[in-house]
Amino acid sequence: MSDMYGLLGVSRDASADEIKKAYRKIARELHPDVNPDPAVQDKFKEVTAAYEVLSDPQKRQQYDMGGQGFGGQGFGGGFGGGGFSDIMDAFFGGGGNRGPRPRMRQGQDALIRVQVTLAEACFGTDRELAIESAVICSTCNGNGCANASAPSMCQVCKGRGETQQIQKSFLGQVMTSRVCAPCSGFGTIIQDPCRECAGEGRVRARQSIPVKIPAGVETGNRMQLAGRGEVGAGGGPAGDLYVEIVVEPHEFLIRDGDTLHMEVEISFAAAALGTKITVDTLDGQSELVVKAGTQNDATVSLKGHGMTRLRSGSRGDLIVHIVVMTPTKLSREQEKLLKEFAKSRGEVVGDSHTKDKNQSFLGKFRDSFGR
Repeated sequence: MSDMYGLLGVSRDASADEIKKAYRKIARELHPDVNPDPAVQDKFKEVTAAYEVLSDPQKRQQYDMGGQGFGGQGFGGGFGGGGFSDIMDAFFGGGGNRGPRPRMRQGQDALIRVQVTLAEACFGTDRELAIESAVICSTCNGNGCANASAPSMCQVCKGRGETQQIQKSFLGQVMTSRVCAPCSGFGTIIQDPCRECAGEGRVRARQSIPVKIPAGVETGNRMQLAGRGEVGAGGGPAGDLYVEIVVEPHEFLIRDGDTLHMEVEISFAAAALGTKITVDTLDGQSELVVKAGTQNDATVSLKGHGMTRLRSGSRGDLIVHIVVMTPTKLSREQEKLLKEFAKSRGEVVGDSHTKDKNQSFLGKFRDSFGR
């Protein structure tokens, strides 16, 4: 290649702006869309390669220092690597042929929410999801054509997917590219579209998808089912299906991570004397020992009766909150006995002790869950 500065007609100390202006002036005269002479096109390629080097400070410095790799077909492997087309895009609005759009495209992901009971969330469950989504058209097998035909080349763009027009600009007459209207940029036209999918290659259909919901899930957890989402246009690969879990509120159990909470009411006498009670859990009925002298808001734990931990498979605990029920109506005999009981303990009816006490633990849970 000749001296790059000489090709652009600038001195070695020319500024970047001077180099750019010089290239524009020469490009206006030598651009292939203006002057199709093969000899001129070769000259234009040399000028463009020179500009690509001298407009880049780092490459220009390497060239000025006598660096190698800037001869022959230009630096960086000539015009096949993309530098030439980048310059064409910058100066002439479009550059090389972008090619036709593919008819087969990737499908979209889909999301479905599944409600499960607290017991199902604890132990896991199997579900059959009935969903409506895009599936491959079985009539045309996704190509969109009827009668086993195939798309034919667009006669307007000759399969390029774009048309070219010559317009006037500050550079003179330049060629611009636009999406081909008759084929919508695909480069092909479906002359005989499938009646079932109207040439889309996909149809809407209901399908049943089996899903195994693991033990330990909670509201907001998502499961990804690869390739079970929407099939793409032209029978393209399907996206993924995301299953989002929503755990329904339980009648009397409240969840906090892998711990469950519940309230149990017992009588004043049972709290004072102690007792054994039966409570309902996710595992069925379990016996709970209430020690003598149990106070209101006391808690008793049932180990391993809470929620399953999603990753380990182990179980949390069930915390039982004791609510001591004070009798509201007493017979004269009961009232007499209770007074005698208080007297025997040295208690005086009407005595009180001020005690700071926050809202019960379970009450806070009920407020936080709006229950």
